[in-house]
Amino acid sequence: MSKLQIKKPLFKVFLKLRIHPLFWVVAAVAVLTAHFTELLMLLGIILIHEMGHGVCAQFFSWRIKRIRILPFGGVAEMEEYGNRPLKEELAVILAGPLQHIWMTAAMYALYMYEWVPEDVFFMFMEFNIMILLFNLLPVWPLDGGKLLLMGLSLLHPYSKAFQQTLLFSVIVLMSLHLFSLFIFPMQLNLWIVLCYLYFSLWMEWKQRPFILMRFLLERHYGKKPNFMRLSPLNVDAEDSLSEVLSRFKRGVKHPIIVIEGGAEIGSLDENELLHAYFTEKMVTAKVKDIMQLY
Repeated sequence: MSKLQIKKPLFKVFLKLRIHPLFWVVAAVAVLTAHFTELLMLLGIILIHEMGHGVCAQFFSWRIKRIRILPFGGVAEMEEYGNRPLKEELAVILAGPLQHIWMTAAMYALYMYEWVPEDVFFMFMEFNIMILLFNLLPVWPLDGGKLLLMGLSLLHPYSKAFQQTLLFSVIVLMSLHLFSLFIFPMQLNLWIVLCYLYFSLWMEWKQRPFILMRFLLERHYGKKPNFMRLSPLNVDAEDSLSEVLSRFKRGVKHPIIVIEGGAEIGSLDENELLHAYFTEKMVTAKVKDIMQLY
Protein backbone atom coordinates (compact mmCIF):
# COMPACT_ATOMS: atom_id res chain seq x y z
CA MET A 1 0.00 0.00 0.00
CA SER A 2 1.40 3.40 -0.94
CA LYS A 3 1.94 6.27 1.48
CA LEU A 4 -0.78 8.24 -0.31
CA GLN A 5 -3.28 5.45 0.29
CA ILE A 6 -2.37 5.34 3.97
CA LYS A 7 -2.67 9.11 4.51
CA LYS A 8 -5.90 9.60 2.59
CA PRO A 9 -8.30 8.01 5.12
CA LEU A 10 -6.56 9.79 8.01
CA PHE A 11 -6.95 13.11 6.22
CA LYS A 12 -10.65 12.49 5.70
CA VAL A 13 -11.15 11.70 9.37
CA PHE A 14 -9.54 14.97 10.46
CA LEU A 15 -11.90 16.85 8.16
CA LYS A 16 -14.76 15.51 10.30
CA LEU A 17 -13.33 17.06 13.48
CA ARG A 18 -15.50 19.73 15.10
CA ILE A 19 -14.85 21.68 18.31
CA HIS A 20 -17.85 22.83 20.32
CA PRO A 21 -17.86 26.63 20.85
CA LEU A 22 -18.17 26.21 24.62
CA PHE A 23 -14.82 24.43 24.60
CA TRP A 24 -13.12 27.78 24.00
CA VAL A 25 -14.93 29.20 27.03
CA VAL A 26 -13.60 26.33 29.13
CA ALA A 27 -10.13 26.94 27.68
CA ALA A 28 -10.29 30.61 28.63
CA VAL A 29 -11.32 29.72 32.19
CA ALA A 30 -8.48 27.19 32.36
CA VAL A 31 -5.97 29.88 31.37
CA LEU A 32 -7.33 32.32 33.95
CA THR A 33 -7.23 29.70 36.71
CA ALA A 34 -3.78 28.31 35.78
CA HIS A 35 -5.18 24.89 34.71
CA PHE A 36 -4.28 25.12 31.04
CA THR A 37 -1.80 22.21 31.24
CA GLU A 38 -4.49 19.93 32.63
CA LEU A 39 -6.88 21.03 29.89
CA LEU A 40 -4.33 20.31 27.15
CA MET A 41 -3.64 16.89 28.63
CA LEU A 42 -7.34 16.03 28.76
CA LEU A 43 -7.85 17.35 25.25
CA GLY A 44 -5.00 15.22 23.92
CA ILE A 45 -6.32 12.03 25.53
CA ILE A 46 -9.89 12.66 24.37
CA LEU A 47 -8.78 13.56 20.85
CA ILE A 48 -6.69 10.40 20.47
CA HIS A 49 -9.55 8.30 21.86
CA GLU A 50 -12.11 9.71 19.43
CA MET A 51 -9.75 9.61 16.46
CA GLY A 52 -9.24 5.92 17.24
CA HIS A 53 -12.95 5.43 16.60
CA GLY A 54 -12.79 7.64 13.53
CA VAL A 55 -9.79 6.03 11.84
CA CYS A 56 -11.19 2.52 12.42
CA ALA A 57 -14.59 3.57 11.06
CA GLN A 58 -12.90 5.13 8.01
CA PHE A 59 -10.98 1.90 7.44
CA PHE A 60 -14.29 0.02 7.18
CA SER A 61 -15.80 2.78 4.98
CA TRP A 62 -18.37 3.78 7.59
CA ARG A 63 -20.24 7.01 7.13
CA ILE A 64 -18.77 9.38 9.70
CA LYS A 65 -21.05 12.29 10.50
CA ARG A 66 -18.60 14.20 12.67
CA ILE A 67 -16.13 13.86 15.52
CA ARG A 68 -16.96 16.44 18.15
CA ILE A 69 -14.74 17.72 20.92
CA LEU A 70 -17.01 18.91 23.72
CA PRO A 71 -16.12 21.08 26.72
CA PHE A 72 -16.03 17.93 28.87
CA GLY A 73 -15.36 15.07 26.46
CA GLY A 74 -15.81 13.94 22.89
CA VAL A 75 -18.03 11.85 20.67
CA ALA A 76 -17.59 10.18 17.27
CA GLU A 77 -20.97 10.28 15.52
CA MET A 78 -21.59 7.68 12.82
CA GLU A 79 -24.44 7.33 10.36
CA GLU A 80 -24.66 3.57 10.79
CA TYR A 81 -27.71 1.93 12.33
CA GLY A 82 -27.17 -1.68 13.32
CA ASN A 83 -26.60 -3.30 9.93
CA ARG A 84 -22.83 -3.50 9.83
CA PRO A 85 -21.05 -6.82 10.56
CA LEU A 86 -20.59 -7.44 14.26
CA LYS A 87 -16.81 -7.70 13.91
CA GLU A 88 -16.68 -4.26 12.31
CA GLU A 89 -18.89 -2.68 14.96
CA LEU A 90 -16.91 -4.28 17.77
CA ALA A 91 -13.64 -3.06 16.22
CA VAL A 92 -14.93 0.52 15.86
CA ILE A 93 -16.24 0.59 19.44
CA LEU A 94 -13.04 -0.83 20.95
CA ALA A 95 -10.75 1.30 18.79
CA GLY A 96 -11.25 4.20 21.23
CA PRO A 97 -10.52 2.40 24.52
CA LEU A 98 -7.56 0.56 22.99
CA GLN A 99 -5.77 3.88 22.43
CA HIS A 100 -5.38 4.21 26.20
CA ILE A 101 -3.12 1.15 26.29
CA TRP A 102 -0.41 2.53 24.04
CA MET A 103 -0.77 5.99 25.61
CA THR A 104 -0.12 4.44 29.02
CA ALA A 105 2.90 2.54 27.71
CA ALA A 106 4.30 5.62 25.97
CA MET A 107 3.93 7.86 29.01
CA TYR A 108 5.48 5.19 31.25
CA ALA A 109 8.49 4.97 28.91
CA LEU A 110 8.88 8.76 28.96
CA TYR A 111 8.72 8.73 32.74
CA MET A 112 11.26 5.92 33.07
CA TYR A 113 13.70 7.83 30.88
CA GLU A 114 12.99 10.96 32.97
CA TRP A 115 11.70 12.91 29.99
CA VAL A 116 8.59 13.97 31.89
CA PRO A 117 8.39 15.06 35.54
CA GLU A 118 6.73 12.88 38.13
CA ASP A 119 3.72 15.15 38.69
CA VAL A 120 2.93 15.22 34.95
CA PHE A 121 3.26 11.43 34.75
CA PHE A 122 0.83 10.77 37.60
CA MET A 123 -1.59 13.41 36.36
CA PHE A 124 -1.62 11.84 32.90
CA MET A 125 -2.15 8.35 34.31
CA GLU A 126 -5.04 9.56 36.45
CA PHE A 127 -6.74 11.31 33.51
CA ASN A 128 -6.08 8.41 31.17
CA ILE A 129 -7.58 5.77 33.48
CA MET A 130 -10.47 8.04 34.45
CA ILE A 131 -11.49 8.65 30.83
CA LEU A 132 -11.09 4.97 29.93
CA LEU A 133 -13.22 3.68 32.83
CA PHE A 134 -15.87 6.36 32.35
CA ASN A 135 -16.24 5.51 28.66
CA LEU A 136 -16.73 1.83 29.48
CA LEU A 137 -19.76 2.54 31.67
CA PRO A 138 -22.87 0.84 30.21
CA VAL A 139 -24.48 4.19 29.45
CA TRP A 140 -25.51 5.34 25.98
CA PRO A 141 -23.81 6.95 24.02
CA LEU A 142 -20.57 5.97 25.79
CA ASP A 143 -18.57 3.03 24.43
CA GLY A 144 -19.92 0.79 27.17
CA GLY A 145 -23.47 1.70 26.15
CA LYS A 146 -22.71 0.84 22.53
CA LEU A 147 -21.34 -2.53 23.59
CA LEU A 148 -24.51 -3.06 25.62
CA LEU A 149 -26.70 -2.30 22.59
CA MET A 150 -24.68 -4.63 20.41
CA GLY A 151 -25.09 -7.47 22.90
CA LEU A 152 -28.82 -6.89 23.45
CA SER A 153 -29.46 -6.63 19.71
CA LEU A 154 -28.21 -10.20 19.31
CA LEU A 155 -30.95 -11.41 21.65
CA HIS A 156 -33.85 -9.09 20.90
CA PRO A 157 -35.29 -7.13 17.96
CA TYR A 158 -33.19 -4.06 17.25
CA SER A 159 -35.94 -1.64 18.27
CA LYS A 160 -36.50 -3.37 21.61
CA ALA A 161 -32.74 -3.66 22.24
CA PHE A 162 -32.32 0.07 21.67
CA GLN A 163 -35.09 0.89 24.14
CA GLN A 164 -33.63 -1.52 26.71
CA THR A 165 -30.23 0.12 26.30
CA LEU A 166 -31.66 3.57 26.95
CA LEU A 167 -33.64 2.42 29.99
CA PHE A 168 -30.67 0.55 31.47
CA SER A 169 -28.50 3.61 30.82
CA VAL A 170 -30.88 5.78 32.84
CA ILE A 171 -30.74 3.33 35.75
CA VAL A 172 -26.93 3.25 35.72
CA LEU A 173 -26.74 7.02 35.34
CA MET A 174 -29.10 7.63 38.26
CA SER A 175 -27.08 5.22 40.40
CA LEU A 176 -23.88 7.05 39.47
CA HIS A 177 -25.62 10.33 40.20
CA LEU A 178 -26.59 9.24 43.72
CA PHE A 179 -23.11 7.85 44.35
CA SER A 180 -21.53 11.11 43.20
CA LEU A 181 -23.90 13.14 45.37
CA PHE A 182 -22.40 11.59 48.50
CA ILE A 183 -18.80 11.07 47.36
CA PHE A 184 -18.10 14.03 45.02
CA PRO A 185 -20.77 16.64 45.82
CA MET A 186 -18.63 19.59 44.68
CA GLN A 187 -17.32 18.19 41.37
CA LEU A 188 -18.84 20.67 38.92
CA ASN A 189 -17.34 18.97 35.85
CA LEU A 190 -18.94 15.67 36.84
CA TRP A 191 -22.36 17.30 37.23
CA ILE A 192 -22.03 18.88 33.79
CA VAL A 193 -21.16 15.52 32.21
CA LEU A 194 -24.08 13.79 33.97
CA CYS A 195 -26.51 16.48 32.81
CA TYR A 196 -25.23 16.11 29.25
CA LEU A 197 -25.77 12.34 29.38
CA TYR A 198 -29.31 12.79 30.76
CA PHE A 199 -30.05 15.19 27.92
CA SER A 200 -28.56 12.80 25.34
CA LEU A 201 -30.69 9.92 26.62
CA TRP A 202 -33.82 12.05 26.53
CA MET A 203 -33.10 13.09 22.93
CA GLU A 204 -32.38 9.50 21.90
CA TRP A 205 -35.63 8.34 23.51
CA LYS A 206 -37.54 10.89 21.43
CA GLN A 207 -35.74 9.68 18.30
CA ARG A 208 -36.62 5.99 18.79
CA PRO A 209 -39.00 5.76 15.78
CA PHE A 210 -36.43 7.50 13.59
CA ILE A 211 -33.67 5.08 14.68
CA LEU A 212 -35.90 2.12 13.78
CA MET A 213 -36.71 3.63 10.37
CA ARG A 214 -33.01 4.15 9.62
CA PHE A 215 -32.29 0.56 10.63
CA LEU A 216 -35.04 -0.72 8.31
CA LEU A 217 -34.15 1.64 5.45
CA GLU A 218 -30.53 0.52 5.51
CA ARG A 219 -31.76 -3.05 5.45
CA HIS A 220 -34.05 -2.26 2.50
CA TYR A 221 -31.58 -0.30 0.39
CA GLY A 222 -28.32 -1.80 1.66
CA LYS A 223 -26.00 -3.12 -1.04
CA LYS A 224 -24.12 -5.53 1.23
CA PRO A 225 -26.42 -7.48 3.55
CA ASN A 226 -24.49 -9.27 6.28
CA PHE A 227 -26.95 -11.91 7.44
CA MET A 228 -25.51 -14.75 9.51
CA ARG A 229 -28.53 -17.08 9.50
CA LEU A 230 -32.25 -17.42 8.85
CA SER A 231 -34.63 -16.57 11.69
CA PRO A 232 -38.28 -17.19 10.74
CA LEU A 233 -40.93 -14.87 12.18
CA ASN A 234 -44.37 -16.29 12.87
CA VAL A 235 -46.86 -13.47 12.39
CA ASP A 236 -50.63 -13.22 12.39
CA ALA A 237 -52.30 -12.26 9.13
CA GLU A 238 -53.98 -9.37 10.96
CA ASP A 239 -50.68 -7.92 12.20
CA SER A 240 -49.71 -4.56 10.74
CA LEU A 241 -46.56 -4.15 8.68
CA SER A 242 -45.11 -1.73 11.19
CA GLU A 243 -45.63 -4.21 14.01
CA VAL A 244 -43.86 -6.99 12.11
CA LEU A 245 -41.00 -4.74 11.01
CA SER A 246 -40.41 -3.66 14.61
CA ARG A 247 -39.57 -7.31 15.38
CA PHE A 248 -36.64 -7.44 12.93
CA LYS A 249 -33.28 -8.40 14.42
CA ARG A 250 -29.84 -7.46 13.24
CA GLY A 251 -27.58 -9.94 11.49
CA VAL A 252 -30.35 -12.37 10.50
CA LYS A 253 -32.72 -12.70 7.55
CA HIS A 254 -36.39 -13.15 8.39
CA PRO A 255 -38.61 -15.48 6.37
CA ILE A 256 -42.14 -14.38 7.33
CA ILE A 257 -44.48 -17.29 8.21
CA VAL A 258 -48.09 -16.06 8.05
CA ILE A 259 -50.57 -17.64 10.46
CA GLU A 260 -54.35 -17.32 10.32
CA GLY A 261 -56.77 -19.24 12.51
CA GLY A 262 -53.89 -21.18 14.02
CA ALA A 263 -52.74 -22.55 10.65
CA GLU A 264 -49.99 -21.47 8.29
CA ILE A 265 -51.45 -19.88 5.13
CA GLY A 266 -48.24 -18.90 3.39
CA SER A 267 -44.93 -17.16 3.68
CA LEU A 268 -43.27 -13.92 2.60
CA ASP A 269 -39.72 -12.76 2.17
CA GLU A 270 -38.70 -9.88 4.42
CA ASN A 271 -37.78 -7.86 1.33
CA GLU A 272 -41.41 -8.04 0.22
CA LEU A 273 -42.51 -6.38 3.46
CA LEU A 274 -39.79 -3.74 3.24
CA HIS A 275 -40.68 -3.02 -0.40
CA ALA A 276 -44.37 -2.68 0.42
CA TYR A 277 -43.68 -0.38 3.37
CA PHE A 278 -41.02 1.92 1.92
CA THR A 279 -41.52 1.76 -1.85
CA GLU A 280 -45.26 1.16 -2.15
CA LYS A 281 -45.92 3.36 0.93
CA MET A 282 -48.33 0.80 2.41
CA VAL A 283 -47.60 2.04 5.93
CA THR A 284 -51.03 1.13 7.33
CA ALA A 285 -51.32 -2.24 5.58
CA LYS A 286 -51.70 -5.59 7.29
CA VAL A 287 -49.77 -8.73 6.51
CA LYS A 288 -52.79 -10.28 4.77
CA ASP A 289 -52.84 -7.31 2.38
CA ILE A 290 -49.26 -8.10 1.35
CA MET A 291 -50.17 -11.75 0.87
CA GLN A 292 -52.67 -10.69 -1.80
CA LEU A 293 -49.96 -8.75 -3.67
CA TYR A 294 -47.42 -11.57 -3.74
